Amino acid sequence: MPIPVTPSRADLLDHLVQTRIAGNVATPRENNLSHYRKLANGDRNYWLGLELGDRWTDEQDVLAVMAERCGVNDDPEYRYGQDTIDPELTVDALERMAGRLRKAAAGRQRVLFATGHPGGLLDVHRATAAALRTAGCEIVVIPDGLTTDEGYVFQFADVAVLEHGATLWHTHSGEPMRAILKGLEGEGRPLPDLVVADHGWAGCAGQLGVDSVGYADCNDPALFLAEAEGTVQVTVPLDDHVTSPRHYDPMTAYLLDAAGLTGNE
Repeated sequence: MPIPVTPSRADLLDHLVQTRIAGNVATPRENNLSHYRKLANGDRNYWLGLELGDRWTDEQDVLAVMAERCGVNDDPEYRYGQDTIDPELTVDALERMAGRLRKAAAGRQRVLFATGHPGGLLDVHRATAAALRTAGCEIVVIPDGLTTDEGYVFQFADVAVLEHGATLWHTHSGEPMRAILKGLEGEGRPLPDLVVADHGWAGCAGQLGVDSVGYADCNDPALFLAEAEGTVQVTVPLDDHVTSPRHYDPMTAYLLDAAGLTGNE
């Protein structure tokens, strides 16, 4: 489907709130705090391919970063009910991501796309990949035959995904990205100049020294911590699986226009 007409910033902010990509999102406060606690307690399922060491062992420190970079409620005593993503922070981060995409296009860089949330974000990545290819970038083709303990790693519509039981699989793991980068090295091929991803795909790439930008929900704090530390360049806060993947189309249009990838300049 074609990307719609690019919205203004004000129109995009309204759209994000109306579709609950940002604003009052579906993820409840208790789920957010549970994930922040598990990350702080060292549960690697919540580290999203990163090595956080002992730097984030206080869940209140995690909450403070999430309030600053994502817009969740900053009151540690607020433990149940609705939580939020600040739509202004979402659009600010989209504009920062656009700057990195613009750099990739100007340098005709090698870019790898990947998603652990294919039900929501696959087409966001696909459209971005198509725009960068048109601008002269090389969209990295991953090696064949890659696997992890969860399933097969392959590429669909220019986007690396995890397949399990003939189904595109939701995963937080960084292992699929690790398999791709190791596979590229094994074939004597250069690593990407940029990874555009989410979940552990983005975290692992950044941890291994590849420029990485990505998307994250308010219950996935690791990528926001990585941005705060400089391991991941940009993390865009959003609900990563709203009721229709078409709701992300105006956001994608805004991103590509801000990056100069729509031919409107």
